[in-house]
Amino acid sequence: MIETERLLLRPHIEADYEASCAIWADPDVVRHISGVPSTREQTWHRLLRAAGMWVMKGYGPFAVVEKATGRLLGEAGHHDFHRGLGETFDPYPEAGWVLGSHAHGKGVATEAVTTMLKWFDETRPETRTVCIISPDNPASLRVAEKVGYRPFGRMDYNGEVIMLERMRPGL
Repeated sequence: MIETERLLLRPHIEADYEASCAIWADPDVVRHISGVPSTREQTWHRLLRAAGMWVMKGYGPFAVVEKATGRLLGEAGHHDFHRGLGETFDPYPEAGWVLGSHAHGKGVATEAVTTMLKWFDETRPETRTVCIISPDNPASLRVAEKVGYRPFGRMDYNGEVIMLERMRPGL
């Protein structure tokens, strides 16, 4: 578990299921991800995939929890999705973050992503990470820029996405 002033970052637990269902079913949340709200079954599979990512890769998405209330706000972490986006993308850990609309516009994404990247840089040997973000998602693009991600290409992946990369600071 990692603590910041406002947040706890920890692996998902089964008790996160209902709050995760609410987050992933919100059209405002998925608008720039898939455009389609997730079913309860899809959200359950997402939680199982997150748990498996930690076991198989030694990293995965952290649940982002508001420390003061214990409320699940979303998730932030790294993945290995085997997306088929090519040699400049697929071999590298993919950063991602999503927050419930109740947490938008409060600096939570920047705080969570900064924290998970610090943990990743301190505990993992990888020097480069990547992410994809819709060009229609200026909020996530701002977060990515703040934490050091830079565009290196565009691709069609369920719509146009910007491919971004981040080198470990100091290298």
